[in-house]
Amino acid sequence: MKNVSTEDYLSVIYKNQNEAGEIKSNLIADKLSISNAAVTDMVKKLSKEGLINYTPYKGISLTQEGDSYAKALVRRHRIWELFLFQIVGLPWEKVHDEAEKLEHCASDELINRMEEMLNFPEFDPHGDPIPDKNGRIPKRPNHFPLTKADVGAIVSVQRVNDSDNQFLAHISNLGIDLRSEIFVKEVISYDGSMVVECNGRTFTISQKAASNIFVEKAG
Repeated sequence: MKNVSTEDYLSVIYKNQNEAGEIKSNLIADKLSISNAAVTDMVKKLSKEGLINYTPYKGISLTQEGDSYAKALVRRHRIWELFLFQIVGLPWEKVHDEAEKLEHCASDELINRMEEMLNFPEFDPHGDPIPDKNGRIPKRPNHFPLTKADVGAIVSVQRVNDSDNQFLAHISNLGIDLRSEIFVKEVISYDGSMVVECNGRTFTISQKAASNIFVEKAG
């Protein structure tokens, strides 16, 4: 059976909760690639520890203590990701797995020093917000999926979905990264793919890929 830690659960709940602050147990199982039975056992344990609110067949949410714990975990992970990306020079599709290995073995002092070295960043390499040491979350720019951009629009990339390393490598090969400006030239009605121009190159991007790139109007 896959070994999944308390930290893994809390991070998944925090990152995937809906606007009401809740998440379904089957989504946790999907994100962690484990059985629903394993999720049920763990959420009962986390509930007893006061880290989550859990009622069978209803949404799962973090308690105040659980939320603080999860934010600290996410903070560590995203600071490591940015450090590995900016200082070490790893590509953005490789930083997640390395940060997973490093986040549990670093002291708070080291994380704070890294944050200072990075000039107190607000977002990680994929555009996700980094909680500060007091748990405050920077305001995320208003953005929408690239699929919602009109033909003729020029948009700026603000965030990308970081759950699939192959996707990240793919769009990186196309020349798309954070702050890239994309000109939407055409939307192909047959399959929703888009013809775009980015960094002087014109290419076609699938609807699936475009739906995982989040942008705002440039200018």
